[in-house]
Amino acid sequence: MQSFTQIFTDKFGQSSSAIRVFNAPGRVNLIGEHLDYNGGYVLPAALEFGTTLWIREREDNLISFASTNLPYEATVDPADGFGGKSGEWTDYPVGVILELAEIGCHLTKGYDLLYHGDIPNGAGLSSSASIEVVTAFALMSLENAERDTVEIAKLSQRAENRFVGVNSGIMDQFAVANGRKDHAILLMCDTLEYDLVPFETGLYKIVIANTNKRRGLVDSKYNERRAECDQALELLQTKKPELQYLAQLTPDEFSNLQDVIEDETVRRRAQHVVEENQRVLDSVESLKNNDLEAFGRYMNDSHHSLRHLYEVTGAELDAMVEEFQRQPGTLGARMTGAGFGGCTVALVHEDHVDEVITEVGSHYEARTGLKPDFYVCGVGQGVHELDENKGAL
Repeated sequence: MQSFTQIFTDKFGQSSSAIRVFNAPGRVNLIGEHLDYNGGYVLPAALEFGTTLWIREREDNLISFASTNLPYEATVDPADGFGGKSGEWTDYPVGVILELAEIGCHLTKGYDLLYHGDIPNGAGLSSSASIEVVTAFALMSLENAERDTVEIAKLSQRAENRFVGVNSGIMDQFAVANGRKDHAILLMCDTLEYDLVPFETGLYKIVIANTNKRRGLVDSKYNERRAECDQALELLQTKKPELQYLAQLTPDEFSNLQDVIEDETVRRRAQHVVEENQRVLDSVESLKNNDLEAFGRYMNDSHHSLRHLYEVTGAELDAMVEEFQRQPGTLGARMTGAGFGGCTVALVHEDHVDEVITEVGSHYEARTGLKPDFYVCGVGQGVHELDENKGAL
């Protein structure tokens, strides 16, 4: 087996400079869907798998990028603006370097960077955010710059928005940068106020299932849902002018005001937002009380709401969740992410994991004709430096 250090030196050659190693996790949103743009809370957690970066100073000012996962490699010169956007995976770290310069962290030397990711590409588990955050953290470490993980999350999001051209929210980068082992993050996306919530899964594992359904409707339906929420807010403001976001309403307040929304579809969208936000807060209390069974029920309720009130699930996600929920050992299951495909997340007892995956996989494939992928993990640590070069390919 070839060590990562050997792969690094094979690619970049020998040097007297030390190789340092950093890691940033993937993330999953446990509960709180379609709340970020409605002024509500989300509850993501860092995962145990992620992106590891081996990095070393060069004797010139060039930056070299390579990956164990993808064949594309590049050596670029910061002096010529890195040659602009390439359309390759290297746009993510290049965007980060440009954003670092914007905050006054200019690179004073060149670097060799080797990335190894064990986050499944396209699974919606934030492989891009993981690359961005580990790049920023590592370069700031080697440049002896102050490392503020909240600021790292912000600049990583800006890199994705401005250079890569993907209009992502802040949740992914924030969870990757600020996650803590055995904790979830209660995050208000609008203000970035957050609280670390104990999430010790004990005998239960997080099982993420990729439906492998292409998410063709996401963009159009996302815009449609946002417009419906804006419409609901505007109508509710006629009764409550100080209201800024739907999620600021409690379920009781919404019940008293909802008649102002005559369109039943628009009313259901608003109902999901208000009730889902309350579910997030209630689920946090269940975690603080170490009541995973209650948390599982909130997961189930969340999916039911996303299916019937917000209507962003689809046949594949519903089939996957139904198959999980009927299995012994499953506390709860729900879609996670934007919807119309992508992933589900479930809490499954460790003694049942293998059996559940086998049963859910076969029944899901029989119902949909699609072969799913499963990932079993616990809650991991946010971005950090590794003490030594561990692991081999």
